[in-house]
Formats: sequence, structure tokens, C-alpha cells
Amino acid sequence: MPNTAPTLLQIVTGDITKFQVDAIVNAANNSLLGGGGVDGAIHRAAGPDLLAECRKLGGCPTGYARITRGYNLPARYVIHTVGPVWEGGHKKEAELLTSCYRSSLQLAVANSLASIAFTSISTGAYGYPLQLAAPVAIETISQFLHRAAHSLASVVMVCFNEETEKAYMAALAAYSLLNQAPEGA
Repeated sequence: MPNTAPTLLQIVTGDITKFQVDAIVNAANNSLLGGGGVDGAIHRAAGPDLLAECRKLGGCPTGYARITRGYNLPARYVIHTVGPVWEGGHKKEAELLTSCYRSSLQLAVANSLASIAFTSISTGAYGYPLQLAAPVAIETISQFLHRAAHSLASVVMVCFNEETEKAYMAALAAYSLLNQAPEGA
């Protein structure tokens, strides 16, 4: 059943592997077989069954997403998305990053999930500048939530540290300011 109430978008600092939501989003590599950073932490917390299921998926192209069970995580599912490696901004990085968020949200809705937690995709080892990535994430999530019929009641952006949280809060404030309805509308 589509959600008609506004979806709550929260931005917090924390450990995404501890969030009790329907799905957490993993910033994965193309193999989906684990790596460093958040990807490695999610695989370690979920246990070996996650890796076994990921092996059956045959990888994932950049900009797309795949879903698996959450195993030992508090989240029921993990949505794995492969963000772009930053190459200066001239190789469709913003378009690919937008696709990561949109594909993840579409998978959540296709599976009738009510809550999803994102990490800051591509801003770690893939080098996407945080100040450029945060507005892409906020705009994509906000537009999806306002334009599409969906099951989502809660979307959380889980930031690794205070610097990341501040960047996402600033992006949300800027997006909200740009998209305010004019007085009297």
C-alpha cells in the first residue's frame, strides 16, 4: 500500500551495522564480496552467510543495487549499491551516484520495506568529495519520496562522523530552502 504520509528523513552519526531498520544500504564494490570501510564492517557484522549469498548474485554494475538478507545484522535486509569512483566529475559520477540512491530506494519499495538506512556512498575509498556527494544524496532521496508512491515511512542517513553529518545537514537545509512553497501557495 503506498505511503500517503510524509516520510521522515533523519540524518544521524552512528554505526550503520547497529540500526534496526528493514534495510541498510551497503556502499559495495562491483564484486559484492566485501571490502574495506563500511562494506567490510557490514560483511563482518552480518556473518559468512552474507558473503555466500552475495557470491550467488554475480556482482553488480556501478549505479545499480542488489538486495540480500541481513543475517546477523539487526536489519532484515542489506541493499548493496556500487557507487562511482571519483575521477574529477567528468565521467558521469553525479549521474551514477544518483542512480545508486534511486536504485536502492526502488528495491526497498519493490520489497515493501518501511524503513531504510543509507551510508554516504562513494565518499570513502572511492574519493567522491563529501560536499558534492551530500547534495546529490539529499536531492535524490527527497525527490523520490515526494514523487513516487512508496511504502517507506523512515529514511535515515547514517553518517560515519560529525563532519559527514554536518555536510548532509547543510545539504538538507539548502535543499529545503530551495524547495519551499512560496507564501500564499
